[in-house]
Amino acid sequence: MSSIQLKRGASDKSLSPVEQQAKIDDVRKLIGPVVDKLPVLCSDASILRFLRARNWNTKKASKMLKETLKWRLQYKPEAIRWGCMDGYIAPTLQLPISNAYTALAMRIRPSEEDIAQEAETGKVYRANYCDKLGRPVLVMRPGLQNTNSPVGQIKYLVYCIENAIMNLVQDQEQMVWLVDFQGWAMTSISVKVTRETARILQDHYPERLGIGILYNPPKIFESFWTIVKPFLETKTYKKMKFVYSDDPKSLKVIEEIFDLDKLDVAFGGRNPAGFNLEVYARQMKDDDSKRTNFHGSGCSSPFYQSSSLSESQQHESTDLDCDSNASDEGRL
Repeated sequence: MSSIQLKRGASDKSLSPVEQQAKIDDVRKLIGPVVDKLPVLCSDASILRFLRARNWNTKKASKMLKETLKWRLQYKPEAIRWGCMDGYIAPTLQLPISNAYTALAMRIRPSEEDIAQEAETGKVYRANYCDKLGRPVLVMRPGLQNTNSPVGQIKYLVYCIENAIMNLVQDQEQMVWLVDFQGWAMTSISVKVTRETARILQDHYPERLGIGILYNPPKIFESFWTIVKPFLETKTYKKMKFVYSDDPKSLKVIEEIFDLDKLDVAFGGRNPAGFNLEVYARQMKDDDSKRTNFHGSGCSSPFYQSSSLSESQQHESTDLDCDSNASDEGRL
């Protein structure tokens, strides 16, 4: 096991590496045979993230992991591509869907250009730099919203999250969200999409967000924040930092996290590169090609393995019933 997997953190309380490993083994036993079907998602490092998200409660962590396994088998986030999405739907699976957008996304076969269309304005993209800890950065500019499709918006965000995970450096598991509020209005993004974003991030990508920086949110955002704050678990809420360009104290957050020579000028850095759709499209297509080749090779990966299961494996996936004793109470 790598050092990052069993390192001590604030959320690890006083558990020793041996105790952490015992918890991981317990979750793997509770998950059952599916461990062999999606070994990467059931790796020690992955299980550890689910345990941390549920304060080391093995039943709650196993329930959360089972729900993520079902979601991935249905939604197939690893199959989303910049251009086409062959094999995106698993029609033989009949699993409960907890959200209308997720259900709708699985009924509609996406067109070949919808992901690229979502990216046209640069409203969400992976930056060409990392923070000082080597964490990939997702830049978000909700004021540049260019579509009205909740399904497409969520799908593109999931694509970007998956891409950021694929580009994690060794011994790093988290990413940074850098949100620029220039041009933002109450109509830029719906409460429903925000709620679904929070649900997917917290339920299916636990402990992947290192910090979220909300840069120069306007006064009117306070009303929106009051509405969406209840969607955030305590841990996620504490990771959100408000930063204002006219507040030297809050700007220290930026200076502590980023090398200003690499950071975009829009956030107070000295990197004038910005967003170039043509360059970014080439980068994403190249990453998609690497991901396709990787899954086809059968190798292990820090990225989730493909969910292209045989008919018998699909049948087994329907048995991923959640533990009745693993309640949602006390979620953080």
